[in-house]
Amino acid sequence: MPTRSVKKRLSGAPRVDYATLAVLRYQIRRFLHVRETAARAAGIEPQQYLLLLQLKGLEPKGSTTIGVLAERLQVRHHSAVELVDRLVARRLVTRRRARRDRRGVVVRLTAKGHAVLRRLVLYSLAELETEGPALVTVLRRLMARSTTRTPKPPRPRPERA
Repeated sequence: MPTRSVKKRLSGAPRVDYATLAVLRYQIRRFLHVRETAARAAGIEPQQYLLLLQLKGLEPKGSTTIGVLAERLQVRHHSAVELVDRLVARRLVTRRRARRDRRGVVVRLTAKGHAVLRRLVLYSLAELETEGPALVTVLRRLMARSTTRTPKPPRPRPERA
């Protein structure tokens, strides 16, 4: 049974709109599912698509290492290596030793990888035009109902693949 101090803290906590949170989670999952299906239809796995997208998104910052990709994908280093291995085998990316630190491995998109990524991204943008408004509506509803400032939740640990 909760103590008096716990009850007091809970009584001051904002109301939780579980229904809207459930709708948000559903909308996010639908959004991701469509993209996962499109990636598979293009002959790559969803994680491979995410890796290609991160590579392209990080291009303006310079060379992208496997370590950076592992962080961006929230996977272990060896899982990022496996993803890169599969993409290299399909000639969608290349890898080479970093010039400054020879221990690092730099990954780059190939022209073929860029073409696959572009096709998937254009599809995603078209889909976003139709599905995006529902997601934005749910987010706005949640943000509007959040009138009380709540403490930040603990930072989740990255999922390990």
